[in-house]
Amino acid sequence: MTSKSEIQQKIAELKMDYINLQGDMEKLEQTGHAGSVAQAVERLEKMEKQLAELNKQLAAL
Repeated sequence: MTSKSEIQQKIAELKMDYINLQGDMEKLEQTGHAGSVAQAVERLEKMEKQLAELNKQLAAL
C-alpha cells in the first residue's frame, strides 16, 4: 500500500509537470505548432485523471 506522504509527493510532482506543460503549450500556440498543442492537451487530460485518482487515494487514507 502506498503511504500518504508518497501520494502527496506524486501529487506535487504531477502538479509541477502540469504547470510546466501548460507553459510549453502557450509557447507552442504562439509559434503555430497546432499538432503539438493537441498532443499537449491530451497529456494534460491524462494528468488531470491521474491527479483525480491520486486525490481519491489520499482521501481514502
